[in-house]
Amino acid sequence: QVRLVESGGGSVQAGSSLTLSCGISGANYNTYHMGRFRQAPGEEREGVAIWDSDGTTHYSDSRFTISRDNAKNILYLEMNNLKPEDTAMYYCAARARVRWALGPLLTPSDKLGYWGQGTQVTVSS
Repeated sequence: QVRLVESGGGSVQAGSSLTLSCGISGANYNTYHMGRFRQAPGEEREGVAIWDSDGTTHYSDSRFTISRDNAKNILYLEMNNLKPEDTAMYYCAARARVRWALGPLLTPSDKLGYWGQGTQVTVSS
């Protein structure tokens, strides 16, 4: 059973930085496609940073950087110069076969995979 546990969210001022963590158990995440997503109230869940199983990364915003600690099985999302519009619940997700995509997840199949519980990020101006 793949399990994703997230941490690192919080309330910060605009211009601040935050690093979110996603601990992974029950799987060799070197063989999984990993994604970091967010969902604001009333909005679709959207992909903001992707780590393909071959190590290729993709970003919706240059302020975000995804990295991982292979020894600890933790995936990180570093977010810099945060803005109020970055306020959302942030999620980590993994799946083995189909790569994740940036942007909104519009169909049920877009969302198929293992998901963490989410961590709230609130940015005030």
